[in-house]
Formats: sequence, C-alpha cells, structure tokens
Amino acid sequence: MKEMLIILISAALVNNVVLSQFLGICPFLGVSKRVETAAGMGGAVIFVITIASAISNIIYTQILVRFDVTYLQTIVFILVIAALVQFVEMVLKKMMPALYQALGVFLPLITTNCAVLGVALTNVQKEYGFVSSIVNGFGTALGFTISIVLMAGIRERIEDNDIPESFKGSPIVLITAGLMAIAFCGFAGLL
Repeated sequence: MKEMLIILISAALVNNVVLSQFLGICPFLGVSKRVETAAGMGGAVIFVITIASAISNIIYTQILVRFDVTYLQTIVFILVIAALVQFVEMVLKKMMPALYQALGVFLPLITTNCAVLGVALTNVQKEYGFVSSIVNGFGTALGFTISIVLMAGIRERIEDNDIPESFKGSPIVLITAGLMAIAFCGFAGLL
C-alpha cells in the first residue's frame, strides 16, 4: 500500500506530466480558459489514461511479451488510446453536448496527447505490474487535472487585470505556466 501511495504522489505532484515533464502542453494551454472546461478535459483524461494504462499493461504482458513482439508496443498503445478517445467522444457527444462543444478540437487531440502515450511507455519501462500501472496512470491523469484546473482558475482571475499590452494573451499564459512549473518543483522534496 505504501508503494502505491508513493507512485500516486510521485505521478501527480513530483513528476507532474505537464509542469515537470512538459507533456500534454497543447490541451493544457488550449482548454485552460475556463475552470468548467478544464475540469471536463481533466475528467476525460483521467478516464482515458487510467483505462489505457490497464489495457496496455494486459496487452503488453499477455500478448506482446508472450509472442516476443514488444517492438510493436508504441503502435499498439496508440491504437488502444485512439479507441478509448473515440469512446469518450461518443459518450460526451451523447450525454454532455455542452462539454463536448466546449472541448472542441482538443477532445480528439487526447489521442495525440503525448502524456497519454508517455504513461503507457513509462509503465512498461519501469516494469510496473497491473495495479501499479493503473495507480501510475491515475496519478498522472490526476496531476494533469490538478495543473489544468489550477491554470484555468489563474487565467480566469488574471483576465480582468491590467496587463501590459506586450504581455496580453499567450505571453502571460506562458509566464503563468512557467511560474506554476517552478512552484511544482517544490513537491520534489516530498519523496
């Protein structure tokens, strides 16, 4: 249990996929304009990464290793991720059309979100078992959600501030992301 808690905290805070590994920056910057939209994207990413971690572990250990075709892992993991994203997209379109519209093009971009593939590959490289893979996937997705929701909250707060013209738009967002990354470096002392 202690090992699982360490994996969870490490994945979510210490090695935050967005703010320390700089993976998944596109949806992080693109969807973080409103907290509600950011939370919706975070929920979708939690679902996709957690389930992809479980399925990828099963496929890797039961098929790819058994038949000595581990060189296919990247292709197989991308196919698993793409299928899960299509499933999430269909569910959101049917059940939550407002969120589906708000996420727009960034929802299908989860497929190409390198954070999702990065987790599956990290699970294989660190030789995590089934449960450890799921915990690492959930922790990574939780860290993504924490960072995107924090960014959205900050962006909502600074929207009405008096910002110099040369810093409006993307520059202030990138400065904010950089400051958040520095702040998340403080979590390195936890483990």
